[in-house]
Amino acid sequence: MAIKLSLFFVFLIFFTYYFTEVYSLVEFTNVQCESLDKDFALFEYCFLKSVNRSYKYVSVKVKLLKLPITKIKVQFALYKRANGYLPFLYNMTVDACRFLKTPNPNPIALYFYNFFKDYSNINHTCPYNHDVVLDKMPYHSINTKVTKILPFPEGKYMLEGHWIAYDINRAITKFYWSLT
Repeated sequence: MAIKLSLFFVFLIFFTYYFTEVYSLVEFTNVQCESLDKDFALFEYCFLKSVNRSYKYVSVKVKLLKLPITKIKVQFALYKRANGYLPFLYNMTVDACRFLKTPNPNPIALYFYNFFKDYSNINHTCPYNHDVVLDKMPYHSINTKVTKILPFPEGKYMLEGHWIAYDINRAITKFYWSLT
């Protein structure tokens, strides 16, 4: 009788813990890329590919036409959808060349950099004298970064990046994703 009662409490504690855990899922919904200066940079491809129901990835390739590039800034803004996309938490501009030399000063910029570093060739300091490629970045790679490390409320989001070279806005990328 005592063993049955003990097993009952073990199962009760296990199921209480299991059902009170919150499991979130990040899923890409769209990606858009626009070159504002076609003499400076062109997007060879920019797409979201759905392999099956549980595996989607983003791929982007930018052909840089005026090499080498020694002065780059990136303005990141996070938007949440509520009657259109409205600013949500972050809007910052980062000097990319200085950041890649010493990534310590801005923890939020480092957080966003960690989304892309494993799947891109943006892993060295300036000057850039080659194309920029983000290759097959799956959404499951950012699940733990968004849901466990820096929790977000459920909803639809857009991460917009303005790529500024030599103080001129050259390109815009928009990554759309939902958190359920």
